[in-house]
Amino acid sequence: MGSGHSFNAIADGEVALSLTDLPINPVVENDGRQVSVAGHCTYGELALFLHRHRLAIHNLASLPHISIAGAIATATHGSGNRNGNLATAVSGLEIVSGDGRLMKVTRGDADFAGMVVHLGALGVVTRVTLDVQPEFQVAQCVYDGLAWDKLLANLDEIMALGYSVSVFTQWGQQAGSIWVKRTASTDEWPAEVHGATRAMLNRHPISGLDAQNSTEQLGQYGRWSDRLPHFKMGFTPSNGEEIQSEFHIPREYGVAAIDALLSIREKFAHLVQAAEFRTVAADELWLSPQYRRDTLSIHFTWTRDQDAVNAAARHIEQALSPFAPLPHWGKVFTGHHIGGKYEKLVEFGRLRDRMDPERTFSNPWLENVVFGSGEG
Repeated sequence: MGSGHSFNAIADGEVALSLTDLPINPVVENDGRQVSVAGHCTYGELALFLHRHRLAIHNLASLPHISIAGAIATATHGSGNRNGNLATAVSGLEIVSGDGRLMKVTRGDADFAGMVVHLGALGVVTRVTLDVQPEFQVAQCVYDGLAWDKLLANLDEIMALGYSVSVFTQWGQQAGSIWVKRTASTDEWPAEVHGATRAMLNRHPISGLDAQNSTEQLGQYGRWSDRLPHFKMGFTPSNGEEIQSEFHIPREYGVAAIDALLSIREKFAHLVQAAEFRTVAADELWLSPQYRRDTLSIHFTWTRDQDAVNAAARHIEQALSPFAPLPHWGKVFTGHHIGGKYEKLVEFGRLRDRMDPERTFSNPWLENVVFGSGEG
């Protein structure tokens, strides 16, 4: 068990295993180029440790509350044209396999690329080694009032405005707001970007909610870990009562995919608390939705109505079907045998046969959604 930030049955089973009583024991290694830490450590906890050593990791998700092992298992991500998902920072793992062996693997070992985004199918990740870099400063500004025509005509330029960029929308008459996070720069923040105007007050990603839970905006520089997430550690992330979905589209189909969703928005917009467009760089991890493809990732934070959300997800999946969509592994989608869309699924299955031949860590979700066997 991690932080409980999955929204489907990926972690469901007869037994739930928690490592929270183990010490997180973070250690800086390899002359300050890596950090080793217990898998159940949250990114927020790790960031506090790294700050004491003036170090950072390359990116964070929208909230720092999630566990490292859980995030990498599902290829959770932040945003940024050149930023890979959180699993791409992994350079080593310690895993207890299905037969009780403690396995230590590092980047470059055979099958390492299949072990990082593992969906819980290979064993228990007890410890993770991550690449780190010198600590850096980030500032963010929000630009309100972005029109749909401006977004569709300038999507690539908008997503390149900073180190990490998000566009938030509720699928209304306007596209919404641009959240730009950039590293140290002497350039002035523009008053307007593609017709969207700079906000003079802090914003919450969900319209109408108190911005005190959100990380500081207004162009004020601060530590990477206090700006790259949208939400502060120690505060309720997002709304707290919600369901989430997300679909990853190859970047070249981004405009067409958004346009397709606009044409059916009446089927889902009433359920949306917030939606977000982000970009994620390609990688070589077998079960990553970014395997050898840069993506535009289209996220939905839904009101808590499971049946209605399932229906909305089906409409969205159908609209996106021409654009090679892959869902976030830990969020709500309705498709079956998603694993069959992954080039390396056969190799991953062989890896699982070696690491968990008795299916100690299997569950019905894995068998149906990933392997398409209908067993488990």
